[in-house]
Amino acid sequence: MLRALAAGMALLLAGCAAYEGRGLRPGESRAEEVLAVMGTPAMSWQDADGSRQLAYPRGPAGFHTYMVRLAADGRMISVENVLDLPHLAAVKPGLDKAAVLRLLGPPDAAMTAYYRERDELAWDWRFIEGFSEPMRMIVLFDATAGTVRGSFYLLELPSFADPITP
Repeated sequence: MLRALAAGMALLLAGCAAYEGRGLRPGESRAEEVLAVMGTPAMSWQDADGSRQLAYPRGPAGFHTYMVRLAADGRMISVENVLDLPHLAAVKPGLDKAAVLRLLGPPDAAMTAYYRERDELAWDWRFIEGFSEPMRMIVLFDATAGTVRGSFYLLELPSFADPITP
């Protein structure tokens, strides 16, 4: 019984480590190790120089998207959460959808909306700001041109339908 409990705890801790790539070492970890620790990426991009970028969104309920950058030789260059204010602020009017995906990874598909009257597409990402305040960033695209019109942040308030537990 004690061994089963210890094995279960080890698996739980391993799952937590994989969330953000804990244990991976820039310059040392290889692509195979990244995939073993973090799993299959939701999106990936291959650059002309042979380097790659892998997106690991931890949503839709999560608040992080980790971007892993791999050198052409397969060694990990970096792993970082891109759902923070410096990365979100890089989304500027005129960027196309592909550039926004490359910056932030995929949006919350359940919150994507199209507004026919304005020919506007809204993408949504959850993130944590400041003192663990849950927020949302909404990016509005001109649906015809496929470029960013603007963006804004919303404080995510708890739903009154959610039960309050002491």
